[in-house]
Amino acid sequence: MKKLLTLLIIGISAQYTFAQNVADAVRYSTQNITGTARFRGTGGAFGALGGDVSAINVNPAGSAIFNRSFVSLSLSSDTFDNQTYYRDGITATEDSDLDLNQFGGVFVSNGAAGLRKLTFGFNYDRTTDFDNGFIASGTSNNSISDYFLGYAQGTSLELLELQTDETIDDLYQYLGEDVNYGAQQAFLGYQGYLIDPVSSDLSNTEYTNAQNGNTFDQEYQYTTFGNSSKFSFNAAAQLSDQFYLGLNLNAHTFDFTRNTIFYESNTGTNNAVTNVRFDNEYRAFGTGVSAQFGAIYHASSSLRLGASYDTPTFYTISEETEQYLSTAGANGNVILDPNVINIYEDYDLVTPGKLTASIAYVFGQRGFLSFDYSYQDYGSIRFRPDSDPFFDDLNTQVNNQLKPVSSFKLGGEFIASNWSFRGGYRLIECPYENEYTLGDVTGYSFGIGYSFGNTRIDVAYDWAKQDQNPALYDGAFTNTAFIDTINSSILTSVSFQL
Repeated sequence: MKKLLTLLIIGISAQYTFAQNVADAVRYSTQNITGTARFRGTGGAFGALGGDVSAINVNPAGSAIFNRSFVSLSLSSDTFDNQTYYRDGITATEDSDLDLNQFGGVFVSNGAAGLRKLTFGFNYDRTTDFDNGFIASGTSNNSISDYFLGYAQGTSLELLELQTDETIDDLYQYLGEDVNYGAQQAFLGYQGYLIDPVSSDLSNTEYTNAQNGNTFDQEYQYTTFGNSSKFSFNAAAQLSDQFYLGLNLNAHTFDFTRNTIFYESNTGTNNAVTNVRFDNEYRAFGTGVSAQFGAIYHASSSLRLGASYDTPTFYTISEETEQYLSTAGANGNVILDPNVINIYEDYDLVTPGKLTASIAYVFGQRGFLSFDYSYQDYGSIRFRPDSDPFFDDLNTQVNNQLKPVSSFKLGGEFIASNWSFRGGYRLIECPYENEYTLGDVTGYSFGIGYSFGNTRIDVAYDWAKQDQNPALYDGAFTNTAFIDTINSSILTSVSFQL
């Protein structure tokens, strides 16, 4: 069985702490446009309209637009298509899955205490699908040994040497419990013959690279899976013929797993190691809470205005990791497979709040055009406790690397008898100051629906594109892979008036 190891991150230098970084903050703060096929078919531009179960995720007042109780369920087939460019190599990766995307309902009751109408709702949305993967393959002029070398500098050689009757598992666990994650990486690199000490003195703290060639064939396999979900409990009221107010209380959960496998080979005579395999598995689990407030105003029989505010989401996050390294070369075959799961102390993450302003024009019974604008300041993300030096440094990185983001959603619907035809467009800006790290999201959607009296079936196709240039690892090994990502979804929703 695996040993369990707890790494206390409080007070540990950012250079040597594994789990938290700015990319994590962005990942857990980002929610995709999800929901019913009608909602997705119009690009999610429902902030001033309501009348769809998923619309309450944009503006909680939207449930008060319903005149009869309403339930909907949605299934989604999601596909990712990644074109990856790494050094001189190009690879393509594609996969798809089928999931329950949305389920919810709104229940309408007569008004009381001067209110025209009261509504109560519940909605589940799978807000982010983490299923993804790519392969970066090509020839590089630097080795993965740089990664281990960067962590080793400043680490005593005495910490990296096995003592009498001490096993790989024992020392790896000791370094995690009593030193830090960086010492574990230095240990793997040293025992795998990828780095050499400048001196054999046990007090030595300087190291050199054992890989001195300049041609390395590399392949990096990246796979993630999991999802984030949002459970919204809604209450809304119609105050007058024109004015609607609403409130959501939200519970958030996510699970995220990332597996990476790195292969490296070379034939250079200056290299101590000719073949490397380096595996990492990272798992994160989070729960959080947030609230939303919204209003809709009917300025005329056709013109609708909406405004809403999403509070920050307050997450508590747990993380754990496992590692494996094998090398082959002048020193023979070495396998370092610590029988240890690193379990990190829970921490808190506060994601940015969001403001949304909406406008829509309704063409009687013929359809509508709608536009939503949202603003989020990703620089306001906070890791906590922020009184700790590590989190204080990490929050400074967030301030320096992330910026406010605007998103634009435009959608429309045309109704002909029992048929509905829809289209949508969205643009979500990149949250990084350096837009080379992550590009804007550009998306299009189309949809169709048919009403059978009290029952409606809707189908939508959603397509979105984003470029990214992620670092393969944190630290001294700075290689990146450019990825052209296309995500597409086919959704089907069944809705019932009760």
